[in-house]
Amino acid sequence: MFEDLTQKLESSLKKIRGQGKLTEKNISESLREIRRVLLDADVNYHVAKDFIENISQKALGKEVINSITPGQLITKIIYDELTHLLGSSSSEIKINGSGVTILLVVGLQGSGKTTFSGKLAKRLKEKNRKILLAAADVYRPAAIDQLKTLGEQINVPVFSLEEKNARKVAAEALKFAKEKNYDTLIVDTAGRLHVDEEMMTEVAEIKNMLNPGEILFVVDSMTGQDAVNSAKAFNEKVNYDGIVLTKLDGDARGGAALSIRQVVGKPIKFISNGEKLSDLEVFYPERLASRILGKGDVVSLVEKAQENFDELEAERLEEKLKKNKFDFDDFLKQIKAIKKMGSLSSLLGMIPGIGSQLKNANIDDKALVKVEAIIQSMTFEERATPKILNGGRRKRIARGSGTSVQDVNRLVKQFGEMQKMMGQVARKGFGGGSSFNNFKFN
Repeated sequence: MFEDLTQKLESSLKKIRGQGKLTEKNISESLREIRRVLLDADVNYHVAKDFIENISQKALGKEVINSITPGQLITKIIYDELTHLLGSSSSEIKINGSGVTILLVVGLQGSGKTTFSGKLAKRLKEKNRKILLAAADVYRPAAIDQLKTLGEQINVPVFSLEEKNARKVAAEALKFAKEKNYDTLIVDTAGRLHVDEEMMTEVAEIKNMLNPGEILFVVDSMTGQDAVNSAKAFNEKVNYDGIVLTKLDGDARGGAALSIRQVVGKPIKFISNGEKLSDLEVFYPERLASRILGKGDVVSLVEKAQENFDELEAERLEEKLKKNKFDFDDFLKQIKAIKKMGSLSSLLGMIPGIGSQLKNANIDDKALVKVEAIIQSMTFEERATPKILNGGRRKRIARGSGTSVQDVNRLVKQFGEMQKMMGQVARKGFGGGSSFNNFKFN
C-alpha cells in the first residue's frame, strides 16, 4: 500500500536529517521535493499546495530541542498534517437503535461495490446484526449472481427480483426486511462506466424512497484523480455520507486517498485492501498517516490478532512451548490463524520500517498454501514427531501434497531450526514481557 509514496517521502526527508536546526532554506528545499512527490502520486494540485504551505508555516521558527532532530521534528509536523488531511478521526457507520438500518451502496461500475456490500454484511453480522442484502444492480446479471455467491459464503440472504426495476427491488426488499424482522438492509445499486444522468436519477429516487440511514460511495483508489472527480460528481447529486476506498492494496501512489477527503468534504469510513471478505477495515486517519511515513500500523496489526487468536489456545501453546513440544499440528493452527488476518504483504506493511522495503519484494501468499498441503499430507504421528520423517516418508508426503521432495526437506529443516530457537526461549523462561499471559485479548 502506497509503496512508491512512502519510499519517495523517506528519500525526501533524508535531506533534512542531521541538520542542526530548521532554517527557511533547508525547509524550503525539503518541501519543494515533497511537493513534487505528492504531485507525482497524483494528489490534487490544490490539496498538495495547501498541504505544503501548512507544513512550511508550522516548521519555520521551530527550534530543535535536545531530544529530537530536525528530521524527527519535520516528520512529526508532516504526520500531523497528513492526519488532518485524511480526516483527523475515524467515522464508522451509524446504526439505528430500533427498526431497520438501511445502508445504500453507490459508485461506478468496477469500483468494487458488490464485493464491499458482501464485506460490510460480514462485518455487521459478526456484530450480531441480522442482515439482508438487496441486489438492486439489475442491469448487470453478473452483479446479482456475484452478490448471491457472496451471501452464500457468509450465510446472509440476498433479495432479488427477475425484473429490471431497481426501484421496485429496493422497495420490495425493505418491505421483506420489515416482515422478516431483519434489522439491517444493505442495498447494492447499479453502476455505470462513467457518471451519467440516468444513473444519478435512479440513485436519487431510491434514496428518496428508502430514506437510508447512510449512503456509502465506493471508489477505486487506483484510479487517482478520476476517483476524486467521480466522488465530487456523486456528492453533488446524491449527497452521500461517507466514502469507501477499495483496492488500496494495489495502490502504490495514494493520490486518491490523500485528495478525496479534502476535495469532497466527506469522511472516509472504510478501506478495502484485499479480495477476501475479511479484508475490510474501519478507516483511521492517524494509522494511515503512520503507514505512509513508513512507521507501520502496529495498532491495527494487534487488533487483527485479537480478532483471530483465541486466548485459551494461546495459553495451551505457551505450555507446549515451555515443554519444547511445539509440533507441526501447532504450526498448522498458527498458519490458519495468520491467513485469517489478511494477505502477508498487508500484514508486513503494518510493521514499522517494513512497508518501504516491500516495493520489489515477491511476497506470495500461495507459499502458505504449499506449507499447509505438506503438513496435511503427514500422518498424525509424523506431525507430532518430525524426526521419524525418513526419505520414504518424505517422498510420500511430496506426492500427496503435489510438491517436491526438496520442498518437504526445506520445510522440515526450517521447522527444526524454529524448534531449536523455541527451545532456547523456553530454557530462558517466559517471565516478564515475553509471556503470552501478559498479552491478553480483551
